[in-house]
Amino acid sequence: MSKETILEVKNLAISFKTFDGKVKAVRGVNFDLKRGETLAIVGESGSGKSVSTKAINGLLPKKNTVIESGEILFNGKDLLKISEAEMEKIRGKDISMIFQDPMTSLNPTLSVGKQIAEPMIKHLDYTKEKALERAIEWMRLVGIKNPEETHKHFPHQFSGGMRQRVMIAIALACEPKILIADEPTTALDVTIQAQILEIMNELKDEIETSIIFITHDLGVVAQMANRIAVMYAGQIVEIGTDDEIFYNPKHPYTWGLLASIPSVDESQTELYTIPGSPPNLLYEPKGDAFAPRNAFALKIDFVEEPEMFKVSETHYAKTWLLHPDSPQVQPPASIQKRNEKFLALHPEKAALVGGGLHG
Repeated sequence: MSKETILEVKNLAISFKTFDGKVKAVRGVNFDLKRGETLAIVGESGSGKSVSTKAINGLLPKKNTVIESGEILFNGKDLLKISEAEMEKIRGKDISMIFQDPMTSLNPTLSVGKQIAEPMIKHLDYTKEKALERAIEWMRLVGIKNPEETHKHFPHQFSGGMRQRVMIAIALACEPKILIADEPTTALDVTIQAQILEIMNELKDEIETSIIFITHDLGVVAQMANRIAVMYAGQIVEIGTDDEIFYNPKHPYTWGLLASIPSVDESQTELYTIPGSPPNLLYEPKGDAFAPRNAFALKIDFVEEPEMFKVSETHYAKTWLLHPDSPQVQPPASIQKRNEKFLALHPEKAALVGGGLHG
């Protein structure tokens, strides 16, 4: 039985007015979110990840944002068409957000306990006493020690990892249906990063929250995401289950992201990086936006934008290499090695792991 879809983003296109002209930041994005799942949106800086998700929460600057097209459907409502007053009732209660830098998101003049209690007072009509009592419980749930005392502390009295735990507590205080986590672990060291991800996973299951997890690092989402959407130049270029993206990737950009993940199993003399830079979205890219950086680019890539090809019921990729008439291409050797190791551990998933693009 398939899970209920709680959010649908359809043909979303967003531009920003600048002195130099319109920056086409998001160009026809489509995805949905199921109840209780974690969808990771991955891509380099400037790929449109944060812009797409800030549109969901109504957090884009009104002054210079142009919604060119699209719908964001939640509970039968198009979030792009509701008033700010209606959005305020949803933001923080039904859809909440964790930002990258808690120090700039937390109020330095309020104790963390009061900041965690605030959304419960606003959205759940809790008394100050009840909200503070619940805030202390949330602090304990996210792993902050001695919350009966530390709830009186201010953000500057906490470490970076503990401040991020406070942010998670604030975001989950009203038990939202959707949690958007925008690069929530980027500023943290690897050990703290792993702890934060584990906390988010555990709490997600407890309160049945769906998560949209934004990151530039595919390695971070390996143990967290149910599905992964790969974004490049304002578009989703590949989307599939975590296994499909990690062990049967079809888009050369996804290959590059995977090859950039450091390996602990084998000695690496140097870390792979994708050559070149993403396009300037002041100018609409012609053909496939990734073509200038793609070692496997075909002539058609420079002329015509590829369609989204279906690989399986859950897996789609936007590359001409999936066209029946395109040449057979093998993924890079590092990806084939990882696939071989995966198959050795999971022989039952042999059908999932692809060889060439038509294999």
